[in-house]
Amino acid sequence: MGLDLVNGLPAHILLVHVVVVLAPLAAVALIVCTCFPRAAHRIGLALPVLALAVLVSVPLTTEAGEWLEHHVERDALIRRHAELGDGLLPWVLALFVLATAVWWVQRRSTATTPAPTAARWTPSTPVRAVAIVLALLIGAGTIVQVYRIGDSGARAAWHDGYSAAAHPGSHR
Repeated sequence: MGLDLVNGLPAHILLVHVVVVLAPLAAVALIVCTCFPRAAHRIGLALPVLALAVLVSVPLTTEAGEWLEHHVERDALIRRHAELGDGLLPWVLALFVLATAVWWVQRRSTATTPAPTAARWTPSTPVRAVAIVLALLIGAGTIVQVYRIGDSGARAAWHDGYSAAAHPGSHR
């Protein structure tokens, strides 16, 4: 039994906001910390902790979404949203692994380097270049996937739930 309802509302519609905020934030933080070692030094342990929070929140949100899927009328838009949602976990897993590696390398370089240069990376330039490329790919992929999932979820929820024209008697 998972987290299904929160205060009478489906948990998915509340948990999704955690993912929508934290996943892009973690992706941008990963890119910044990988490209700018001083940022990684300043952010420190917060980077992998943020990535871990995203990694934990995605399966919780997906599980709550599966519960909700069984409690709404099923259509093609819902199926598409569920399929896209299932594709986010590999992105955030990669984000967590790389964020942890960036933090670990920065921590090790700080421990072995004198204080004035403590924010420098110790890996070779090719290793650092690969890390930057991976951070850009994983970060952008995570952000794009979150956008696609959110867009499909909004379409599924709202495709017939509003009118483009204002209702008579409204204040606008």
